Amino acid sequence: LRCCTAASVVTDGSGAAEERSLYIMRVVQIAVMCVLALTVVFGIFFLGCNLLIKSEGMINFLVKDRRPSKEVEAVVVGPY
Repeated sequence: LRCCTAASVVTDGSGAAEERSLYIMRVVQIAVMCVLALTVVFGIFFLGCNLLIKSEGMINFLVKDRRPSKEVEAVVVGPY
């Protein structure tokens, strides 16, 4: 890799260009890792929210099924 980079072709003998290139590569690596970490965090957050919303919907669906029918209420109210 060293022979093919622009920093190794144009140097002033002190290695400053090579150090600058390494610094830029580190900054780019850190930026990419930060973006990936934020993507994973927000992905987990939105996936959790989506599952929470779906579970609330399923709970509401089960609660509606457990309500007694109107026929049972009529039978209970009838004899009184």
